[in-house]
Amino acid sequence: MIKRTTSSVLKQIGSEIEKVPEAALFSHVSPDGDCLGSMLALGIALECLEKKVTYYNEGPFPENLRFLPHIHRVSSVIPEKLPKTLIFIDCAEAERAESSIVKKHFQGKNVINIDHHVSNDLFGTLNWVDPGAAATGEMVYELIKKLGIPITQEIAINLYTAIITDTGRFSYSNTTAKSFKIAAQLVKTGIDLVSINNILFEQKTFSQTKLLHKALSNLELHQNGKIAVIVLSQKDFEETGAEENLSEGLVNYARNIESVEAAALLKEIDTKEIKVSFRSNAWLDVNKVAARFGGGGHIRASGCTIDLPLLEAKNIVISALEEALTHGRDH
Repeated sequence: MIKRTTSSVLKQIGSEIEKVPEAALFSHVSPDGDCLGSMLALGIALECLEKKVTYYNEGPFPENLRFLPHIHRVSSVIPEKLPKTLIFIDCAEAERAESSIVKKHFQGKNVINIDHHVSNDLFGTLNWVDPGAAATGEMVYELIKKLGIPITQEIAINLYTAIITDTGRFSYSNTTAKSFKIAAQLVKTGIDLVSINNILFEQKTFSQTKLLHKALSNLELHQNGKIAVIVLSQKDFEETGAEENLSEGLVNYARNIESVEAAALLKEIDTKEIKVSFRSNAWLDVNKVAARFGGGGHIRASGCTIDLPLLEAKNIVISALEEALTHGRDH
């Protein structure tokens, strides 16, 4: 496992990429704008260098990301024969790309790990992990520039989507001056900001709107309003006709309530498989909370999967957040 400073690792990744004729790109399950946009942008850029590129994501894709250039080329099936160079984008661990991939495909491979999650376990042979980056898209932008590849509109749309979604339209605490600077360079390519922002943040399907109604109806406050929890059961998804990926962003409705410091969204995927999204506002490190259940992510935004029935999972999540709020802050 090799981890170096940004400048040295960026230089080595650029050197490795220039040498290889082919690469397979992977991004994480339950895909979002950052993982898909970053992966597609890098792949398009590598093709400008006449590299053969294949893209893999387990999917399914959220409807509002299907406009991304080249997304139709992303496969959900990983072949047994892969090229020597594997590039993981926005994956805190290899298993985030696909549970069955683990390390069985790694033997004899050059595994490049490009990510911004503080919980990254440095699974690659070459690791570029920068928790200070607001989005992996910012890192991919740097890499593309390092390779001397012009930023086309197709690349710009993907990178802008990566950055704008992971910063919440530049409203989250991870946003930096660098985020604005890179976005400005992407806008200069002539991308249609109004259309992109409308697709990403404004347009909703009727099923998505009904799911929001369910989520708000199920919202609970705990610990004198410091904790907000939303629970969505399989029945909720069935009754609204909404796919699980349409729940992206619903946790923010809980986080945005006045007085709330910690929020959680629990989604029942199966009888004993609950996906949990954690968010915090001012100070709580929800990455540490998620890590208690084998998950991780960022200080203000993390997730995990709990293998318990929904009610039990909800109770232990609330208990964990209560404990974290009580003992986790230095007074």
